[in-house]
Amino acid sequence: MKLYYSPGACSLSPHIALLEAGLPYELVKVDLRAKKLENGDDYWKVNPKGQVPALALDGGELVTEGPVIVQTIADRAADKALAPAPGSAERYKLLEWLNFITSELHKNFSPLFQPAFSDEVKGFFKDRLMGKFKYVDSQLAGGDYLMGKDFTVADGYLFTMLAWAERMQFDLSSLPNLTAYKARVAARPNVQEALAKEGLLKAG
Repeated sequence: MKLYYSPGACSLSPHIALLEAGLPYELVKVDLRAKKLENGDDYWKVNPKGQVPALALDGGELVTEGPVIVQTIADRAADKALAPAPGSAERYKLLEWLNFITSELHKNFSPLFQPAFSDEVKGFFKDRLMGKFKYVDSQLAGGDYLMGKDFTVADGYLFTMLAWAERMQFDLSSLPNLTAYKARVAARPNVQEALAKEGLLKAG
């Protein structure tokens, strides 16, 4: 498998999932501005959406959209229990979380990365995101991870959004469950490895 990624982008989520799953993979870095691979190839020809992540399967298929990619990874390493069994009530709960993260967190971050948007517009989306993070904080009460005691692919995705929040200088200190959760996920060896491979670990 090949994971097309850009350091620190939302592709960090499937990168974590691949390491947690213990599946063999190749990392292919994408310059998202130029839409080029490191060898100069045109990324548009790989993924017509021009976005990361994209996961090229060994059979030749290309899977896009983060929530689908991480489920694909989890189902290929079912013994690692990174996602509940398809069709189970727990699987639908995981789908709820993946959809919440992608629509309510991920997409609300997009305007914050746009230089053309005013501080007022960015402030609106920041406030909106804080409201969503407060909800997640309430849902983490009494649990180690989003699904309770077990780490799933949804946690790698939420951790990526929390990394973005840190980059954007969100103050999450009033959300103790969420801040403890971020530290808990960050301490996982596979998460540390993903951050190291993408050059995202802070010196010292």
